[in-house]
Amino acid sequence: MKSHTLRNINKHRLFYMLVIPGILYFLVFHYIPMYGVIIAFKDISPFDGLKGIFQSEWVGLKHFRNFMGSYYFWNIIGNTLTISFYKLLFGFPAPVILALMINEVRHTLFKKMVQTVSYLPHFISMVVLAGLVTTILNVDGFMNGILQAVGLEKIIFMTDTHYFRPMLVITSIWKEVGWSSIIYLAAIAGVDQQLYEAARVDGAGRFRQMWNITIPGISHMIVILFILAIGGIMDAGFEQIFLLYSPPVYGVSDIIDTYVYRKGLVEVQYSFAAAVGLFKSVIAVVLILGANYIAKKFDQEGIW
Repeated sequence: MKSHTLRNINKHRLFYMLVIPGILYFLVFHYIPMYGVIIAFKDISPFDGLKGIFQSEWVGLKHFRNFMGSYYFWNIIGNTLTISFYKLLFGFPAPVILALMINEVRHTLFKKMVQTVSYLPHFISMVVLAGLVTTILNVDGFMNGILQAVGLEKIIFMTDTHYFRPMLVITSIWKEVGWSSIIYLAAIAGVDQQLYEAARVDGAGRFRQMWNITIPGISHMIVILFILAIGGIMDAGFEQIFLLYSPPVYGVSDIIDTYVYRKGLVEVQYSFAAAVGLFKSVIAVVLILGANYIAKKFDQEGIW
């Protein structure tokens, strides 16, 4: 068995060499730094340097208890889950629907144009996007200009707690829907075309073909991406929120990542911030395992 494995590696050595940069990337930037999570169980001082990781006092679950007993705990968890739930509820089906709609377009030039226009926002920096959103939704911005033109009062979107979360969800969908639809379009391209021909012979219309052939044909891809999306439900979008939020909307926008940023980099509480970040990661792993288990129970392909 060992000699067979070595022969197989030698036979495909060029392919294995292509994988080496990716393995090194994850090893250097993801796995080796994982040792640093030990500071979540210590009381490290910012003046200790690297030696503080090894020599600081061990305090066990002290920082986890402080976080779960703090005034901000439930508000932060609630904001994170609420924003992520809205993005999952409205953002996850959006690329699937867009991919199905694009697939039904028969005019090749128009189809390519729609694809290009829809995924271009993905390449816009979040900093630029935040600037665009701020400009459009500002007190004297484009949106308030329209409201005034139709006789309505101005709305301060960026500091109004009723509009801030919908604004986050809408801008997030607009930025990523086109890019996310590419993988579904690739999955649709892999569906056996003979099934469509047989359906047309049986008199099935295009909607019936989409419902009974296309969607079941890409269901495995939908399930896999849904499981991964469930795992990211604790990640409500730090960069977007950090660039757009302000103290008036902290009550509805302060999430785990922004809280970790303030505690870790602003208030220099490294151990406490690491504990909060580790808490988030553990919950994310549990969610992925749970979603994968449920998918298996319903006879769907999981991620392993």
